Amino acid sequence: MAGRVEGKVAFITGAARGQGRSHALRLAEEGADIIAVDICENIDSVTPYYPLATEDELKETVRLVEALDRRIVAHRADVRDRAALQRAFDDGVAQLGGVDIVVANAGIATYGRSWELTAEQWRDMIDVNLTGVFNTAVVAIPTMIEQGRGGSIMFTSSIGGLKGIQQVAHYVAAKHGIVGLMRTMANELGPHSIRVNTIHPTNVDTIMIQNPGTYGMFSPGDPEPSQEKAMPGFMSLNTLPVPWVESIDISNAVLFLGSDEARYVTGVTFPVDAGAYVK
Repeated sequence: MAGRVEGKVAFITGAARGQGRSHALRLAEEGADIIAVDICENIDSVTPYYPLATEDELKETVRLVEALDRRIVAHRADVRDRAALQRAFDDGVAQLGGVDIVVANAGIATYGRSWELTAEQWRDMIDVNLTGVFNTAVVAIPTMIEQGRGGSIMFTSSIGGLKGIQQVAHYVAAKHGIVGLMRTMANELGPHSIRVNTIHPTNVDTIMIQNPGTYGMFSPGDPEPSQEKAMPGFMSLNTLPVPWVESIDISNAVLFLGSDEARYVTGVTFPVDAGAYVK
C-alpha cells in the first residue's frame, strides 16, 4: 500500500530537531523524500533562554530519515539568508527531482513585555519568524510553478497567530504576519494548484517551551522559574486538560495538508491547539 505522500519531495526548515525533525520523519514514513535545512548555530538574543540546534542534531535527522529508506539532502542554512536558502533548496531539488511540499517551520522564541523588548529581540524575531518564512516560500515557488504539478506550502504559525499572548508581542506580531502572507499567497498561487495554509499549535513539548523563559511567562518576576511553577499557566491556555501537545500532533496535520487528501484545502488557519483558540 502506497504512503500518503508517496513520491513527493518535502522542503522543511528547522529540521534538525523538535517539530521540524518530527515533520521530516512523519512525511518520510509516508513515502516522501526530504530537503532539510537548519541554522545549526546560536542567535545571541535567543541563547539566554535556550540553545538552537546543532550540526550533530541535523545529522541525526538525516540518519533517522535514511533509516526509513527515504532520501534526504540536508544543509546548514539560515532562513534569514535568502541566497544560502536558495542554494540549499536548489541542491535538494537537483538531487531529488523537484518539490511538492514546503514546510516553513524554523522559528525562535524570546520573552519580555512589549515595551521592554530590545531592538535586537524585535529584529531577530521578525527576521526569523516572518521574513524567514517569506524567504522559504519565495525560494521554492518558482520551481513549484514551473513543474506544473501543484503542491502544498505550510507556514508554522501559532495560537499566537490568532490571539494576543502576553510577554511575546514580537512573536505574536510575526505569527499574525505570516497569516496575512499565507492568505495573499493562497490567492496568488491558486491558479497554479499550489495550496497555502498556516498551522497553529498551542504549546508543543519541545525545547522552545521547556526553558526558563517560557516558565517565567507564567510567573513574572520569579527569580527561579520552573516547569512545576509554570504548569498551572500551561494548563490554563488549553480547553482540553493538557499542558501542551506533542510534535507528532503537528506532524500529522502537516501530513494531511501536504497530502492529496487536502487537495481542496487552501487559505486556511488550521489549529492544532487543544482548544486554546476558543478558550
